[in-house]
Amino acid sequence: MIAEMTSVTALWWAVLFSGFYHGVNPGMGWPLAVSAALMERDHKALPRALAMLALGHFLAMIAILLPFSLMIFLVSWEVEIRIGAGLLVIAMGIYLLINRRHPKFLARVHPARLALWSFLAAMAHGAGLMLVPIYLGICAIGADEVGHLAAQALMGNNIITAFSVAAMHTLSMTVAGGVIAVIIYAWLGLKFLSRTWFNLDVVWALSLILVGLFGIYSAYFGH
Repeated sequence: MIAEMTSVTALWWAVLFSGFYHGVNPGMGWPLAVSAALMERDHKALPRALAMLALGHFLAMIAILLPFSLMIFLVSWEVEIRIGAGLLVIAMGIYLLINRRHPKFLARVHPARLALWSFLAAMAHGAGLMLVPIYLGICAIGADEVGHLAAQALMGNNIITAFSVAAMHTLSMTVAGGVIAVIIYAWLGLKFLSRTWFNLDVVWALSLILVGLFGIYSAYFGH
């Protein structure tokens, strides 16, 4: 029982950490929030832009997690589903390692449509996929606790978990990205950002592969 509670806690911490990691990554959009505030010369534009980015990111997380929440109630296929999800995440990471070019369609999205841009960016970079192995691990732990219930009830519980994971992850991402955006906007400026820009493309792709391997390992040997 204690080990199971520890596993649950560790997975929820992983949700928070992944959100922090996404928030720090400039590819998830916080430079656009800084740019919007500077162009409008209004500090209120910064939280508005961050809110739109958060909305788009949250919707992308839900779009990825919900299909898996509808599948995981097939408890007899739980291991296969988790392994398949892990392989999918690994494949995305390998693809991003091979193809370093940023999706061109993101450049065509109007800067004012930050929610749409955030949604598409999260999809294109596999941000939602990174959450899938963690989410499935949480659902697997919950499945033992409600295994005596009907499949419909289990599925409903998984859907609630999907929204909870997406919300907690997005909140962590927004706080992390927001802190950096405020520092850049209030003190450092975009010139500093252009001089010290750091590229996380390789790190991002490798992290997807590691998360996928973690998902496969936990499906076989974990919970």
